[in-house]
Amino acid sequence: MRIRLHGTEAECRAALALLAAVLEVVAVSDPYPDRRGTSRLVRVYLDTRLPDTTTHPGKGT
Repeated sequence: MRIRLHGTEAECRAALALLAAVLEVVAVSDPYPDRRGTSRLVRVYLDTRLPDTTTHPGKGT
């Protein structure tokens, strides 16, 4: 799955940490600044997979 995070760099780092606890994160892009000149927001793209519940009991559905 491809997930886009949008927020401050700190918010994106925090969201990534939370998502990594429940999804297998395969790749993380560098932060891309918003196109608006003065925005402090960035976009970060994640490639993720649902965890294999046979190797990670208690994770997934």
